[in-house]
Amino acid sequence: MSVTVLVPTALQKFTNNQATLECSGSTIAELFDSLEDSCPGIKSRLCDEEGKPRRFLNLYVNSEDIRFLDGTSTPLKDGDEVSIVPAVAGG
Repeated sequence: MSVTVLVPTALQKFTNNQATLECSGSTIAELFDSLEDSCPGIKSRLCDEEGKPRRFLNLYVNSEDIRFLDGTSTPLKDGDEVSIVPAVAGG
């Protein structure tokens, strides 16, 4: 199974400057592990110690926010697109 991951510029130092990766995983949690296998060090930037996405990151599966789906248990299927989007704040 292949899932396309869109990586923000701030994390591309872990992906050899690639903005798009092809990874595998049947859930977001498994996708994090797959990303770590191919891009060592990236998982600690994406997840806290409990394996939950860091607060300053938003993750989307086919434009659907995983916070409104099943979080890291959100199922993935072949051809899905996962976007990693840094949160923006300001005033």
